[in-house]
Amino acid sequence: MIIWSSVARCFGPPFLRGTHPKSRILRWAGHRLFHASSKFPRKTSTTSSPVQFPGESKAPATVMASSLLNGERAVVALFVGRVVFSLPLSLLPHGLALSLLAISALVLDVVADSSAALLSRFRTRPGASSGILLGAVTLPTVMISKMIQLSRAFSLSQVTYQELESLSMQYWAISASSLSVLIFLCITIWCTPENKPPSSLPSFWLILSCIVLHTAVCCVTLGTSSLTSSEAALKLSWMLCHGLAVVKLIQHVFRTFPSCASVGEACLVASGLVLYFGDMLAYTIAKVSGFLIKSDMVQYGSKTSEINIIIQGLLLGLLLFPMVFKLVLRLCECSFTTARFEVRTKNEIWRSIIFFSSLGFIMIVLIPAWMQFVQDFQMHPFIWRQIYFGRVLSFIFSEPLKRLSLCAYWVCVICVSVLRFYNISKNSKIERILLRKYYHLMAVSMFVPALIFQPKFLDLAFGAALAVFLALEIVRVWRIWPLGQFIQKFMSAFTDHRDSDLLIVSHFSLLLGCALPIWLSSGNNDRPLSPFSGILSLGIGDTMASVVGHKYGVLRWSKTGKKTIEGTAAGITSVLAACSVLLPLLASTGYIVTEHWISILVAVTVSGLLEAYTAQLDNAFIPLVFYSLLCL
Repeated sequence: MIIWSSVARCFGPPFLRGTHPKSRILRWAGHRLFHASSKFPRKTSTTSSPVQFPGESKAPATVMASSLLNGERAVVALFVGRVVFSLPLSLLPHGLALSLLAISALVLDVVADSSAALLSRFRTRPGASSGILLGAVTLPTVMISKMIQLSRAFSLSQVTYQELESLSMQYWAISASSLSVLIFLCITIWCTPENKPPSSLPSFWLILSCIVLHTAVCCVTLGTSSLTSSEAALKLSWMLCHGLAVVKLIQHVFRTFPSCASVGEACLVASGLVLYFGDMLAYTIAKVSGFLIKSDMVQYGSKTSEINIIIQGLLLGLLLFPMVFKLVLRLCECSFTTARFEVRTKNEIWRSIIFFSSLGFIMIVLIPAWMQFVQDFQMHPFIWRQIYFGRVLSFIFSEPLKRLSLCAYWVCVICVSVLRFYNISKNSKIERILLRKYYHLMAVSMFVPALIFQPKFLDLAFGAALAVFLALEIVRVWRIWPLGQFIQKFMSAFTDHRDSDLLIVSHFSLLLGCALPIWLSSGNNDRPLSPFSGILSLGIGDTMASVVGHKYGVLRWSKTGKKTIEGTAAGITSVLAACSVLLPLLASTGYIVTEHWISILVAVTVSGLLEAYTAQLDNAFIPLVFYSLLCL
C-alpha cells in the first residue's frame, strides 16, 4: 500500500501530495497531470502545455483530458490492492513485484490512451482503449492468488514445497512476460524520431525505476531460492525467454490479425499461450539435454493427468498447424512449375486435400510421437495412439450412465439452441447484443450441472470443444472447401463490433472464460466457488446486466459509455443470488465451504464494476478477475 500511496503523491491532487523535499519533481508532475485532467474540456493555451511523454503527439484538449484514474484503472487498482493486501509474509517479494509492475503499466496506460500514435502503430481494435494496465496485471495477479491459496494448503501440509516453488516459477515467468511487453512498448514509443529526449521527463524515470526495481526483486528472489548460481542463472534465462517469446508473439498477432485486438488483449493471450506451452517445451528440452533444465524446475506439465495431456496436445497441434500448412504450400510451389501450381491452388478441392492431409499428419503422427517422448510411453506412436484413445473411451465409460446422459443432454441443448437462435437472428429485429446473451444462459444450463456432478468429465469436454472451435475457425479463415463458406455465413450472424472477418473471437472468449477457472482450480482447491467464477460472471452477471441495462437502464456510468448503473446493480445482485443458491448445494454434495460472504461480496462487486467500465474483451478478463478474488 506504501507504493500505491507514492503514486497518489506523484500524480494526485494537491491534498494527496507529500511535503518531503525529495518529492519536488514528482509533485510537479502530479500537479501538471492533475490540472490537465481536471478541466474537461479545456481550452488550449499558448503559455503552458501538459507534460509530453515520448511518442505523445500534441493531441486535442479532449484527448489530453483523460484522467489518471478513470473507471477502468480505478477498478484495476482496487483489484490489485485487494490481492496485495491479502498476501502472507512469505509472498511479500511477489507482491512488491506485482505493485511495481502495476505502477509502470498504469503510467504507460495513461500515456498510450492520450497518444493516438501508439495505437495506430500497432493497428489495434477500433473503439477500444489500450488496456495496457488490465492486460499486464491480470495473469500475474491470478498466479499470485493461486499462490496465496496454495500457501494455505502448504501450512496444513496438504501440498509439498516443490508444488509451491513450481507455481512461484510460473508467477515469475508470467510477470517477466508482462514486464517485457511494457519495455517493448516503451522502446517503441521512445524510438520514434520526432519524440523529445526522455531523460528530462518524470514519467520516464518513474517507469524506468519500477522496471529496474522489479528486475532486482525477481533476481534476488530467484537467487535466494536457488541452490547454486548456475541454477539461478538458468531460471533467469528461462524468464528472459518467456519475455522475448511473448513480445515476438504479440508482434505476430498484430501483423497477422490487424484491428482484431487491443494491446492489453494481445498481452493477455500471448502471455497465456507462452506460459501454457512453455512447460512442455521446457520438459522436452530437459529430455533432450538431460542436464540443462532440472526436471523439478518446471513441473506444470510433468504432474498432470492423461486427460490434460490430451487437451494440451490437441491445442498445441491445432495452433501449430497453420505454420505447417503454409510450409506445405511453399514446398508444393517449389515442386511444381508456377503455372501448374497456380492452377492447382485455385482448385478448391486440391487445396482442401492438402489442408486435411496436413492436419491429419499433425494430429495423428507428430503430436502423439511428441507426447510419447515427453511422457515416457514405451510404445510406438500408432500403437500408443490406439491405447491412448482407448483410455479416453474407458474414462468416458467408467460411469456410462452419468456421462453418456450428460453428452446426450449437451447435444440436445446445443442443437435446439443454435437452430433457434440462428432463425431468430435472421428473422427478428432483436438486437444482436441481447441475442448473444442467450448463449451465455445456454452455457449456464450446460456447464453448471456437469461442474457439480462430473467436474473431471467437464475438463475433457471443454478441451474437446475448444479443439473443435479452433479447427472450425481455421477452416473459416482459410475458406477451405466444402465447409469454409458455410461456417463464415453461419458465424456472421452472431458477431459484434469486437469481431472481424479475419478473426472471430466471441465464441472463443465465452468458452475460455468458462473453462479457464475450472482448469485453474484442478488439484488442491479450498474455495469451491472459484471454478464457477466464469459461469457466474458471464452466464448470469453479464447477461442480467445487459438485459436489465438495455431495457430499464437510465443512469449511465459515463456520458460516452453505454453501461448503466441499473444494469450493473442487476448483474451484481443476480450473481450474489446465484452464490446463495450454490453454496448450500455444494455443501450438500460434500464440498467444504470456506468462503466468507464479505470476500464474496467484494469479488462480485469488483468484477461487476469492471464489466461496467472496461472497453476490453470482458469475456476474457472478468472471469479471471473474479476467479482471482474468490481464491483469497
